[in-house]
Amino acid sequence: MRVAFAGTSEFARTALEAILAAGFEVPLVLSQPDRPAGRGQKLQASPVKETALAHAIPVHQPERLKDPATHEPLRAAGPDVLVVAAYGLILPQAVLDLPRLGCVNIHASLLPRWRGAAPIQRAIEAGDRETGVTLMRMEAGLDTGPMLLQESIPIAPTDNAARVHDQLASLGARMVVDGLRRFDRLLAVPQPDAGVSYATKIDKSEATLDFRHPAIELARRILAFDPHPGCSGVVDGIPLKLWQARVESGEGAPGTVLAADAAGLVVACGDGLLRLLELQKAGGRRLLVRDFLSGTPIAQGSRFALPD
Repeated sequence: MRVAFAGTSEFARTALEAILAAGFEVPLVLSQPDRPAGRGQKLQASPVKETALAHAIPVHQPERLKDPATHEPLRAAGPDVLVVAAYGLILPQAVLDLPRLGCVNIHASLLPRWRGAAPIQRAIEAGDRETGVTLMRMEAGLDTGPMLLQESIPIAPTDNAARVHDQLASLGARMVVDGLRRFDRLLAVPQPDAGVSYATKIDKSEATLDFRHPAIELARRILAFDPHPGCSGVVDGIPLKLWQARVESGEGAPGTVLAADAAGLVVACGDGLLRLLELQKAGGRRLLVRDFLSGTPIAQGSRFALPD
């Protein structure tokens, strides 16, 4: 089977490496264009492109796929199937129709829950106890295609997005290889109408915590946004990244620092307290609170700014 691949991120790289290790012929890889990255803002190839080049696989990097001319490299490659994972571009129907056996997507959720751009983060943020990977046939709708395979994993109370991402990347890689090996025997099952939800793309404005919200919601968001984009707050004019937290009982004026010591920074919320355990100043490193406070004291009674 000739397997073309479309993907950009580390999640996608894990799947591509598994497909190559399994011995499938990959005639073409699609990935998003190189983007500026790092302090020098030099153009950086995507993880998927790096893997493709290491295996001498041709790479196609269109900005969009609306122009029929951008479809020609895929048409010329003549794949039996196109595997898509965290690609980041919408595939028009003309592209979906090109592979002889269609297109298959590796989606990081238990569809139909969390269709869309940020399924890992939204599952953690919502307090879901499990998530998983769905292998599905692609169609024009947003993650609406029939399901070929689905497997679940638990989400532990302390799991952040990085840990769940890595687990799902490994799971998705195993599942796609399994699916490709028995592709002609897989049964496509329509997604149920009940239980549909959408994982909207994360907006930077969501990173600023509003301590008027319940502590449990804020703790989940901190986990969901670790490592990207990270949650933030401003206390006594000092902008901070907030990386680890624990929910505790108690009350106080939202945003008020009730305690600041080696055990953490205790902040009052709309419901309950949030004990912040790991902080980071702009340009600095992530530090446990006891280490952070030794260089940047924060007094009891200080206030986190509340968003407008």
